[in-house]
Formats: sequence, C-alpha cells, structure tokens
Amino acid sequence: MKQVTMYQGKRVLVIGLAKSGLAAAMLLHELGASVTVNDQKPLDENETAKQLHEKGIRVICGGHPLGLLDEPFDLVVKNPGIPYTNPMVAKALEKGLPIITEVELAYAICEAPFIGITGSNGKTTTTTLIYEMLKEACKKPLIAGNIGMVACEVAKTAHEDNWVVTELSSFQLMGIEAFRPRIAVLLNIFDAHLDYHGTKEAYAQAKGNLLKNQTESDYAVVNADDEWVMKLAEASSATKIFFSTTKPLNSGAYVKDQAVYWNSEKVIALSDIVLPGKHNLENILAAVAAAKLVGADNAAIARVLTTFTGVKHRLQYVGTVNGRKFFNDSKATNILATQKALSAFSDQRVILLAGGLDRGNEFDDLIPYLKQVQAVILFGQTAQKLERVAKQAGIETVYHVDNVEKAVPVAYEISKPGDIILLSPACASWDQYKTFEQRGDIFISAVHKLE
Repeated sequence: MKQVTMYQGKRVLVIGLAKSGLAAAMLLHELGASVTVNDQKPLDENETAKQLHEKGIRVICGGHPLGLLDEPFDLVVKNPGIPYTNPMVAKALEKGLPIITEVELAYAICEAPFIGITGSNGKTTTTTLIYEMLKEACKKPLIAGNIGMVACEVAKTAHEDNWVVTELSSFQLMGIEAFRPRIAVLLNIFDAHLDYHGTKEAYAQAKGNLLKNQTESDYAVVNADDEWVMKLAEASSATKIFFSTTKPLNSGAYVKDQAVYWNSEKVIALSDIVLPGKHNLENILAAVAAAKLVGADNAAIARVLTTFTGVKHRLQYVGTVNGRKFFNDSKATNILATQKALSAFSDQRVILLAGGLDRGNEFDDLIPYLKQVQAVILFGQTAQKLERVAKQAGIETVYHVDNVEKAVPVAYEISKPGDIILLSPACASWDQYKTFEQRGDIFISAVHKLE
C-alpha cells in the first residue's frame, strides 16, 4: 500500500455504510483522517456502526441531520447507492465540498495498475473473464469492486506486479477525481438507472468518467458497435482498442470466419466457446482485448473460454438432466435482460420460467423474443401479466405455480430431451425472495434434486 499523506488530519464525512462505507471509514482512519460516519440505520440495529465506534471512529446514526454539515468538513465519501438528490448530499454540494466514492481512495493507495470495467450489461461477466484469463496466464490479477472485495480493501494488499480488475457502476464513477485505470473497458450504454441519473445523457456521461483521466499511455477498450460508447470514446485521450461482433477490424478483437481474432491472429473458434449468447460474445471480445494488452497468451485465453460457463445467476449453466439443459438467469430482473437470455437460445426449444415483483410495467416487449418458447411456467405478482403476453405470442402451454422451487419439476415433466429450461424472470425477486441470488440458489437446488 502506498503511504499517502493527503488525508492526514482531514475532516472527512462518510455518508452511508454497507461494505464500501465501512471499508472507506476504516482506511481513512488508518490514514490519519478525522472520520465521522453518518448512517440511516439506528445504532442499536447497526452492527457495522458499532464496529466503527469501537475503533474510536465517530458515528452518528438513525438519520441524516443536515446540521452535521455546519461542521468544517474537508471531504465527503458517499455510498454509491445514495443519490445526489439526497438532502445531505445536496447540501454538501451547495457548500462546495468534494464528494467521492471509495474507489477514489483505492486508487490513491494502490501500488498496482487498475483495469476498470463498466457498461449497462455484461460488467460482471467481463470482469470475471478478464480475471480468469489473467490468472490462467500467471499475471497475478486481483478482483475488486461490485464483485469480490471492496476496491480499497483489495488495494491495501496489491503490489506493483498485480493487476486490480475492477467492476465499476455509474454510481461509483460519478465520485472520482483522479482515478485513472491503465486499461478501461466500456461495454455498452442502454437506458438504465434513469431514476438516479435523470437522463440517458447524464447516465452515459457518468459511465464515460472511466475514461476522463486517461492519457495516451493508457488504453480504452471500446465497443465499436455501440454508438453511445463511440461518442464517449471520441473525447478520450487514451489509445483506443476496438472490439466488434459485427465487422472485421484492422486491429483489436473481432469475429471472422467463425472465430475470435486479436489483430490478425486467430485466438479461438466460436464452436469451442462454451459461454452461450451473442451478448456474451461482446463480453468475450472485450475480455480478450484487455487480457492481450496485459500480455496473456492465446493458450491461456482459450483454456478459460473452453471451460467458463458463466457467472452465477447470469445465464449460468446449472446442469443437464436426461437431455434437458438448465440455465439460471435469476439476475434477469428486467425485460432487457430476459430478451438477451432468450436471444442466446434463438434456435433451440425453450421452457421459460418467469415472474416476480410487479413494478407496474407490461411485458409486450418480450413478444418478439418468445418465438422459440414452447411453454412458460409463471410465479409471483406478475404471473397474470406474463400469461397475457405468452398467449399473445401464441404460446399455448402456460402453467402457474407458487414459486421457483415448484416450477422446476413442472418444467422437467413437460419438456423433452434437447430442450433448454431457462429461469429468466424479467422481474425483481422481492415479492417472494430477499435477493435474486436467493431465487437463483433455490432454482439450482431444485435442479439438483431432479438429478
């Protein structure tokens, strides 16, 4: 860890705890800052706050008192999920206080270079692929950010010969000042988190912050097929490395003759890749580009791509039971994610398991993607809405069940060998489950019971 003095004696307010707030407060305390932590949850229910209090860190819990900002703070570290419209954050902005997220702290203390990955879809898969490729090539990667450990915890242990592979959200990227990844990977820009950012333009600009501090000696790996990504890349000073699933490129990562190429070099045949879906091919190309820039060899990359079946809950291959292949896509908490999952199996028979929290939307946008679906098994608050869409798409076989666990044996009974049984709910899980992970784990357990 770099020995930095920039926070020594600074009065820092950390707003919001969870994992990132805890890690930021602990690190700042270690660096000699005078830290005050403010969290919504009352102290008697807040184990994290109690832990900080025992370390001698000032803790104010049970609300966000605006009067706290009358104190002379030098810096605010904000939990990424707290919007800038929050009254406490808004007042800090009015006072002209710098507001950062913990990834900025991670960059300040880290001896190792960063690979930063962002985009509307595919961040976790791409981050994991890059990490696995570099690990296979003995490049000493560490994984951080929204998956794995909090970035500033990883940064404490990183050395010059490591690479910190970091998944980054738009929320985190709004709170950076100096953060500069050696390699930035910008996958795609879709409509997302507009309740937080307000407009797609503001959301895209937040994503584009990943590139803003890069210089010509850094690399920006960008999707040549995405208009919004290309627009953001135009303003970047970094050396651009393009990837594309639709056209051969003079350099970069692309598809030609049913194979993945890096520059003019064949890396792997598409038929040898086990991760399904066109959207995953974009993730693969981005990962190949980043891995090659670090120096990974083709053999190491190919070994990963012939064995990597997906990140848990993200179009994860669970197993085959009597010829039926089961896929867990519980992370598909919106229509776009389910569209992508269905597109991955456009030439195969699919039994779709779907449903969940009703957020007031309809599901008509799924209809063009249901052509290969033979039956739907529905659960949760949106079951009736999804049945209407299924009937409109011409699907005659529709079952209603109580939950995911009961959906699995029904899907098995009505399916045939060769069918894909796909959990891709198109809805959040909170009507029946605490998290999408819990929902996915129950699906996996039910599949294993069939085995």
